[in-house]
Amino acid sequence: MFQTLSCVCIVQGHETIEKTQDRRMLTRRTVLEGLACLSAAIPLDATARTKHSTHHLPTSGTLHAPAVHRNAAPPKPLVMLDPGHGGKDPGAIGISGTYEKHIAEAAATELQRQLLASGQYRVAMTRSEDRFIPLQGRVELAQQHQAHLFISMHADALHDRDVRGASVYTLSSGASDAQTAALAQTENSADRFGGPAFHGMSLDVQQILSSLVSEETRRGSAHMASSVVGAFRNRIGLLTHPSRHAAFVVLKSAEIPSVLVEMGFMSNRLDEAALRQAVHRTQVASAMKTAVDRYFSAQPRLMAG
Repeated sequence: MFQTLSCVCIVQGHETIEKTQDRRMLTRRTVLEGLACLSAAIPLDATARTKHSTHHLPTSGTLHAPAVHRNAAPPKPLVMLDPGHGGKDPGAIGISGTYEKHIAEAAATELQRQLLASGQYRVAMTRSEDRFIPLQGRVELAQQHQAHLFISMHADALHDRDVRGASVYTLSSGASDAQTAALAQTENSADRFGGPAFHGMSLDVQQILSSLVSEETRRGSAHMASSVVGAFRNRIGLLTHPSRHAAFVVLKSAEIPSVLVEMGFMSNRLDEAALRQAVHRTQVASAMKTAVDRYFSAQPRLMAG
């Protein structure tokens, strides 16, 4: 048995060679015992620092480049959910006094839960609490997160209280109908709640921004809108012509396919009553998840694994 070690170990393959006083080859057991003796000789404070260190260097003293994993799966696609309104902006107020901002947040939170539970997506929210965010700020959040899909969730009001049912909207410089034009005007005026610092965009500026949206983004938005209509059909009541378009400021991202989903209208007593029920919001979120699944299934390059 050797009591001291006199020089550095050299590791090569599975053989350990040590120069000792008598230059004999040591067995594996002898080397381990020698290392134990060497550890015991380290001062107490140095041992403590080594024990609690989070960085471990190779004993050979050679730093190697990190391993490169070829053909690694891309990150999961990120879905940005945008609960409409919030804070000082209540959105539409239902016949019984329900605030649209609360319905939108509750439904978006449920959709977030379902998307994350699937294990297929990353999800971000423009807001997860009752606070005001300007329209352009919502677009910027989606861009900062490099979202692959943007979904703005609403339950607005109309002058005609008999109109009920869900619908989905995409961006266009002009409105598909008078009702949608009025709806877009209401939505685009939300920044008035932000005070002097936030002013709604003029019609000219809105049209310029709309022209900057790429054709690929438009096709993606149209595909998602079609997926929403298909998923809602026979599950959630729809308007007669559920897929519509207008110049919604919140949809003006040049790179991110975006849709605005009206889950129903707070101006209709039946829609409001349904949206107040958690079970109905869960059904809406389930249909929305189906739509998201259909959208991304047509784009396998975005899916991980």
